[in-house]
Amino acid sequence: MIYATLKTVHVLSIIVWIGGMVFAHFFLWPAVAQLEAPVRLRLMHDALGRFFQAVLVASLLTLASGVWMLGRVAKQVVQSGGNFEMPLAWTIMVALGVAMVAIFMHIRFVLYKKLARTVAASEWAAGDAALARIRTWVSINLILGILVLLVTLLRWAT
Repeated sequence: MIYATLKTVHVLSIIVWIGGMVFAHFFLWPAVAQLEAPVRLRLMHDALGRFFQAVLVASLLTLASGVWMLGRVAKQVVQSGGNFEMPLAWTIMVALGVAMVAIFMHIRFVLYKKLARTVAASEWAAGDAALARIRTWVSINLILGILVLLVTLLRWAT
């Protein structure tokens, strides 16, 4: 029961994170691109602030539930007399997931703070530059997230 609960938390957190990146990248950014800089940047600052709070929780839940599930499986294998070796697909998922969390932390605690400072100071050109860097890193994280999903789905298909 606990494993199923952890897996549910893990998957729901990933859905929030990847789904939010898809929404922001393909729908929100193009829709606000035609707005004047002060309106666009204030809107994106507010929207991304809310989204990044959710992703902070989602990323930490993803990490914690993933580590816990790995630990449970390893413990069960060892207790039954086996030797636990993490499958390649899991290793790839862990490596990409940790990279995604590190990238997100950079986005949230470095790039978003820069965006916040530029919006507060009404420095619209600098704000556009900060927002462009955020979008670039969100794109990279989205690609990594899709790779994790592909690894997961291809592993389950075999």
